[in-house]
Formats: sequence, structure tokens, C-alpha cells
Amino acid sequence: MIQRELDIQTADGLMNTFITYPELDRKYPVIIFYMDAPGKREELHDMAVRLGTAGYYVVLPNLYYREDRDFVLNRTEKGREYMFKLMNSLSTDMVDADTRSILNFLESEEQASAGPMGCVGYCMSGPFVFSAASTFSPRMQAAASFHGIRLFTDDPKSPHLRAREIDGEIYFGLAAVDEWAPPEMIDALEDFLLLTDIDWRVEWYPDTKHGFVFPLRGDDIYHKVSAERHWERLMDLFERRLK
Repeated sequence: MIQRELDIQTADGLMNTFITYPELDRKYPVIIFYMDAPGKREELHDMAVRLGTAGYYVVLPNLYYREDRDFVLNRTEKGREYMFKLMNSLSTDMVDADTRSILNFLESEEQASAGPMGCVGYCMSGPFVFSAASTFSPRMQAAASFHGIRLFTDDPKSPHLRAREIDGEIYFGLAAVDEWAPPEMIDALEDFLLLTDIDWRVEWYPDTKHGFVFPLRGDDIYHKVSAERHWERLMDLFERRLK
């Protein structure tokens, strides 16, 4: 596998980014991997590589680059306060702009296909995935959010408001117990999506908590069976829509 660390020029500065794809000399469908709140870190790099080994060109940007190029959560009270400050500094408009910069960069990347692309996001990046699915339609043919937050809110920028613009398929994987994505929010989201004609799916993962896909969260959070199901759903989605 090719693994690269580089900076992508955006309107707001240099966005440090991890990129990985197979070594064979060919073009691969692009997948943008939107990070969760604890930061761009080795655990996410490993997940990106697992996706890449299936035949994809995976781009994992540091969405906090405007404030901190090196942030990885220090699990202390002060560390969490800083994480929430960084998380709340982002908006869907900002991340959409960053995604446009990624696409501009990829135009000169020989191994990156210019065809249908996908994206996946976790936790804080749920709304970024949702927004990207509409903003970059019809090219964005596969989008997946896992234990995503703020998917359906009363904010005029809530990503659900543009759901009808989605041309591809969008998948929402939810933890059974999740204060950041409570059942009432997901119920409202499903009621809304039922009024659209887009291709969507909501799936609950039994006996799980927020963050269940991440092995380093420990036995109290990580749920291996569900984490592997999450990989199965991702690979199936991308296989059907991008190849």
C-alpha cells in the first residue's frame, strides 16, 4: 500500500492530509474519510488503509488544520474541553469548501479516478457526510455516517434540508445507546427521509454505544461484532456504487 502525508492548499491554509491507495499502477475510486472529534490519528490511518486495500484511493484530511495541525485527544478534562472547542469551530460550509479543495488537488493525482466517489464519516462528521452527499451530487454516489451527530436539527443549515439533492445512496449506522444521536432525532430523520425519493438506509447496531467501531476505545465502548458489521456495510456500499 502507498501511504502519503501531504498538505492540500485550501482557501484558509494548508490542510495536512493522509492518503493511501494500492501500489498497482491504475486508477482507484476516491473515498473521503472524514475524521471524528478526537482528531486525525494513527487509529484512523489504519482504518483508511483497510479501506484502501479493497481498491480505493482514500483521503483522510485533518479538519482542524485551521486551528491545530497536530491535535490528538488527550483524554483529560482539559483535553476534552479543547476538543469540543475545535469541533464546534467547524461547519458544514467549511468542510464542503475543504472537500472542494481536495477534489481540485485530486485532478492532478494519476491514481485517483475522476468517476463516482464515496465518503464515510464518524461522530462529529455525520453532518459533513450528509452535506457532502448533496453538495457533490451526482459524483458522490456513496455516503456513510456512523454514530453521527446533528443529522436532523432546527438549524437552517441542518444537512437534512438538502437531502432531496442526493443522487447516490446514503447509509446511517447508529449506536443503540448514544446521547449524541438520541432515538427522537433519528425518528425525525427517518420521518423526513420517508417523504423523499432518495436511496437511504438507517440501521441500528444492538448493544452498542457511541464510538463502537474504534478498537482503542476499550472494551466498554468497542463492540467487535458491530465494528465488523460496519466494515461489511461499508464495503458492500462502495462495491455496489463505485465499481
